[in-house]
Amino acid sequence: MEEYIETTLAVGHIRPSTSPAAASFFFVRKKDGGLRPCIDYRGLNAITVPYPYPLPLVPAALEQLRGARIFTKLDLRRAYNLVRIRKGDEWKTAFHTTHGHYEYRVMPFGLTNAPAVFQALINGVFHDLLGKWVIAYIDDILVYSNSPEEHVRHV
Repeated sequence: MEEYIETTLAVGHIRPSTSPAAASFFFVRKKDGGLRPCIDYRGLNAITVPYPYPLPLVPAALEQLRGARIFTKLDLRRAYNLVRIRKGDEWKTAFHTTHGHYEYRVMPFGLTNAPAVFQALINGVFHDLLGKWVIAYIDDILVYSNSPEEHVRHV
């Protein structure tokens, strides 16, 4: 836990907090044996107004792949951390550990609106390519093509 706090402080993803709110912080084991930090945002999520941005429908995305033969999958690592929390709202993401009280400056995992917010961002980035040779599902990007030559241009 101490290593996670030091690292995220150093890169500016979190900062010390004086927020009156505080969610629990813990780790869960990943399939590969590593640890994933988790914050229990159930209380915050219960009072959050839903962001109504739709996630792509998988059957519709699969239909776009008809005829494609070449694929490149890109997984954006720690993608949510690319999104800045709205200034003034950081206190809502506060969490406590044995090492102190902190709040996120970037979007953490576990917030109810995080998938929709990130989907809106990624759709904006790839707007001109979606449905042509790119499918974006949250932090997974799939580039698809009919031929190797075409794929070189797409990627």
